[in-house]
Order: sequence, then structure tokens, then C-alpha cells
Amino acid sequence: MSALEWFAHKPLGDGIFWIQERFYESGNRANIWLVRGSQRDVVIDAGLGLRSLPDYLRDAGLLPPAEGPGPRPLLAVATHVHFDHSGGLQHFEEVAVHSAEAAALLRGDNYEAVTWLWEREVARPPRPGWRARQFRVPPVRPTRLLQEGDVISLGDRQLTVMHMPGHSRGSICLHDKDRKILFSGDVVYDGSMIDWLPYSRVSDYVASCQRLLELVDRGLVEKVLPGHFNIFGAERLYRLASNYIAQAGVCHKVSTCAMRSLASIALRITNSRVTS
Repeated sequence: MSALEWFAHKPLGDGIFWIQERFYESGNRANIWLVRGSQRDVVIDAGLGLRSLPDYLRDAGLLPPAEGPGPRPLLAVATHVHFDHSGGLQHFEEVAVHSAEAAALLRGDNYEAVTWLWEREVARPPRPGWRARQFRVPPVRPTRLLQEGDVISLGDRQLTVMHMPGHSRGSICLHDKDRKILFSGDVVYDGSMIDWLPYSRVSDYVASCQRLLELVDRGLVEKVLPGHFNIFGAERLYRLASNYIAQAGVCHKVSTCAMRSLASIALRITNSRVTS
């Protein structure tokens, strides 16, 4: 299967494209965002990596031509290293990730990447003989380590890094302040927030949600482009963040701890089988 078959896209205007993996039919299917600037382009999250995303971008005509002798700069930014967002980083020459998860990406740590892919989730195999149980996120060396407050310049637009741990220890949002757009990764999307994975932490998630509320209160976000599901606005963002804070009490923390233990065991067993 070619990259043109595997992916599909939708233009949103203002240099932003929404890309998805057509045949990965799962609630874990991540949104991929292409953001084009006057001097460089950024891909936010990269999907599973079963087909080459850069090949798709070129073949679909989504990348503007280079003005100089070399190729136009293209940076892939992972909002976090979970498998559904980081598997495709292997196809990019320039890769950025928060420093808290850089080591996991470098060593191909599929425990921290929470790699868990089922055969039935892939409606059409990307190539003959492919099996989901063999899927792994390969080691990738980041070319840029991100920290809170870093700015990724695309020329005519700037994306500010906001470290928002809770879902994972290196989760980030990217904030386009001028356009009041938040690329939220898995920090928040229009669904239940997952805080029971090996490196999730409820107290961090609460603090991150408080920051989201502050963004809305200050009128700094009007549109959220999340890591999963549909785009939503500031009012929905406020409700999602405030609901999480309200339910993150002692009972929630206890149940989350139990779920994390089960998830940790299942991930270690699954990944040991793949490597054995």
C-alpha cells in the first residue's frame, strides 16, 4: 500500500491540514497536524509510521517548493512519545520532543510508548505479511529537545511549547498565540482523559488543567486542535479541564493507581513477548 492510500487529509485554512491514517480504525488513531509557515513547516505528531508521512506530504502536494538549493525544512514535533503519536517519527530527519521523554524515544522504549496494537484495528495491512503483534516504535534520535517556553518559529507564525504533564511525563501543547490556537496532543481532547498509564500522574494532570483554565480565562485560546477526535472551542476546553479537576479526588486517585498497575503488567508482558 502506498502512502497516498494510507493517509488522508483535510485543509482547514490558514496553512493548517488535518491528516489521519485511513485504515487504522481505532479510538487510538491520532490526529496529525501539518502547519505551514513562510520559512518552514511543522508536523505535529506522526501516527503509527506504517507508511511514510513525508512521502505522503510530498506526493499529495502539501509541501510548498523549496526556495533555495536544498529541501524546505520540515520538523516533526511529538506532543508525547506514545506509540500512536511517535511511530512515524522514524521517517523524519528533524524530530523534536520534550526532554523528559527524549531518552525513551532514543532507546525505543515501547513500555513508555505504551505500544498496544491489535490486528483488528488495522482494516488493511500496509504490506503483505504484516502483523500487528510485531509492531514496535523504533529508536529515534531527537534533533531538538524541547522545554517549557521554547518557541518553534515557522517564519510568519510562532508555536510556543507548554509542558503539560499528567497524561505522560513529557506531554506538551503547542500554542499559536497570535491565532489563539492550541495544539493540545493528548493533554486534552473531547473524551475521557487517560491518567492511568505507567508515567501518568493525577496531580500533574490537575496542574496542567489549571493552566488550561487560565488560558481560557485570559482569552488566549479560541480553537483546540487535539490529539484525537474533533476540533472544539474555548467553552468546551474549559468544561473538560474543570470537570477533570473536580473529579480528581482521593477515590479517583486510588482507582487510577490500581488501573496503572494492571496496565503496567499488561504492557510488560506484551512487550516481552514481542522481543522474545
